[in-house]
Amino acid sequence: MSASTLTADLVVIGAGIIGAASAWRLAQRGLKVLVLEQGSPAGGSTGRSAAGVRAQFTTETNILLSKHSIGEYAALPESGYHPAGYLMLVPEAQWDAHRAGVSLQRRLGVPTELLTPEGAQRCAAFEPGGLGGCSFCATDGFVDPHGLTLEYVRRARGAGARFLLDTAVTAIERSGGVWRLRASGGSVEAPLLLNAAGAWAGELGALAGLSIPVRPARRMVFTTGPLNPPRRVPMVFDLGSGVWLRSEGERLILGRADPADVGWREGMDWAWLQPTLEAAMTRFPWLETADLDRRASWWGYYELTPDHQPIVGRLPGVEGWLNACGFSGHGVMQAAAVARVIAQEAVGEVPFIDIDPLRYERFGRAPNVVTDIQV
Repeated sequence: MSASTLTADLVVIGAGIIGAASAWRLAQRGLKVLVLEQGSPAGGSTGRSAAGVRAQFTTETNILLSKHSIGEYAALPESGYHPAGYLMLVPEAQWDAHRAGVSLQRRLGVPTELLTPEGAQRCAAFEPGGLGGCSFCATDGFVDPHGLTLEYVRRARGAGARFLLDTAVTAIERSGGVWRLRASGGSVEAPLLLNAAGAWAGELGALAGLSIPVRPARRMVFTTGPLNPPRRVPMVFDLGSGVWLRSEGERLILGRADPADVGWREGMDWAWLQPTLEAAMTRFPWLETADLDRRASWWGYYELTPDHQPIVGRLPGVEGWLNACGFSGHGVMQAAAVARVIAQEAVGEVPFIDIDPLRYERFGRAPNVVTDIQV
């Protein structure tokens, strides 16, 4: 970036999948878009995700965001979309609520099936104890988050968006009807700002004197060696233990959230391997024969909100600030539809999906607005 001030209609902070897809949709609307990214596209949470995509949610907004996103990914060869399916293993205590969610999914056009634990054995082998039932959706699956994000960057650039990589934002103020940002190498001015900074979204808000309730949480992805004999396993999520696993080529990847692992912690937490494996082998005893490949395992950040739902749309009482952050592990699976919603918000249209349940207002508090701040 040169020492002179760059101007745009809208500045996007973050070039993960949410920021990149939004930049494309915003540029399609004729806006002059500038994207600032402290590293490289998909270099944060996006590139380290387990890349699952599913429409098996229990609320209409989440179902539709995922359904429309998966539809877009299926039409993009660069997405690497693989409809391997998602199998949910549901404890007895959660079964009635889960069945109601499946009914809503089906009403909204998602082809989820209800299965008995015995019938679900056709998808994957598991111990059925304590389960009330299972659900499976064949259009769920996984994507290539790197390839998909880079395709959105390419499309955004083709529509006129500009990307400044390795460019960290260091200060933000609102003055004279525009956002004024200082970043490594220069400054930027734009009347609209989109916070798509992922796990850093809360810190970005703090630069502007705003309280955006997003915090980082570290997550582990453990990888086995090649299985012998090979197994084809869809994404399987055991709702009781929190363990998930799926095939990755000849291997399996698996994980389980540690609710205490929050904040800026880096590196693999190998102490979390044993609790994860103990929970996993209770449900999937055949894992005892699998070897762990430590070098192929990895970690990344979730971006958590207090209710584990994203914050999407304009920030109340703050002119020109939009959020698309706090996806709590659902960013890759919902990015395509969120980008369309954000573009509609930016130009004053009613979003094609009702995002009111995801707006900041649900927290029932003001975002601690400071006007015309000097940082």
